[in-house]
Amino acid sequence: MTIPIEIFLFIFLLVIAVAVLRMTDLFAAAMLTGLFSLVAAGLMLLLDAVDVALTEAAVGAGISTVLILGTLSYTEETEALMRRSWLPLVIVGVTGAALVYGTLDMPHYGDASAPIHQHVAPRYLYESESEVGVPNIVTAVLASYRGYDTLGELTVIFTAGVAVTVLIGAPRHRRDRRPKGDKR
Repeated sequence: MTIPIEIFLFIFLLVIAVAVLRMTDLFAAAMLTGLFSLVAAGLMLLLDAVDVALTEAAVGAGISTVLILGTLSYTEETEALMRRSWLPLVIVGVTGAALVYGTLDMPHYGDASAPIHQHVAPRYLYESESEVGVPNIVTAVLASYRGYDTLGELTVIFTAGVAVTVLIGAPRHRRDRRPKGDKR
């Protein structure tokens, strides 16, 4: 039943991406990138990747949008139009095609005979408490088995938080709009 919703969200992500590419209003583009991250987080939630969904919502839709908006406060409101090159689009297309090609031999989503269900999941379920010493399986997986991944996610969130703090605390340089002779 979730397949139609996932297809709809993928199409919605594509529409948002095309809209961001076509925008010249930078504020609207920033808002659409935040929406893109929020929809991507929802899609990850549907795919049962709750930790990825949470990180995408916090970093992608939250902190990144704040950083982009903070950066926009120092720039002009619209993007200067320039000649567009097809090279970046070709590079992204070739990279995307290579990634799709790389997934063709993967097991189907939810396949009970997938390798992860044969040896990894049972080991986590039955041996994690004795190996790690933590009775909660999710905590054992995130803190021990995937410790480096979790540390990387925490580093990204911490770095983004520090950047937001620096950005908010930075003095704004406003142009003095008074006439030259006015000494108020």
